[in-house]
Amino acid sequence: QVRLVESGGGLVQSGGSLRLSCAASGSIYSIDDMRWYRQTPGNERELVAEITSSGDTVYADFAKGRFTISRDDAKNTVYLQIDSLKTEDTGVYRCNAEVRLTTMSTVPYWGHGTQVTVSS
Repeated sequence: QVRLVESGGGLVQSGGSLRLSCAASGSIYSIDDMRWYRQTPGNERELVAEITSSGDTVYADFAKGRFTISRDDAKNTVYLQIDSLKTEDTGVYRCNAEVRLTTMSTVPYWGHGTQVTVSS
């Protein structure tokens, strides 16, 4: 069984920063792509950023310049640094990982999410 647990969310003032973490644990052989999604009030879930096993990154247009995704494979952890937070960044941030349990194909796992609330 694999678990993904997010942390680092909270209440922050507009203009502040947060660093979200998502740690994977369990019987993990390796992890391929790792992603952060968010769901803001009244909106559908959207991809924020993605990082491949080789470190290549992709960002949603809204995330370019303020969001930074990174990973530490020794800790099976993906991070999301968010700077210059805006009230519209308020929402639940969830991580997703393509986990390789053996040398065969990957299985997608999700965390439960962490709440980010930005006050004006």
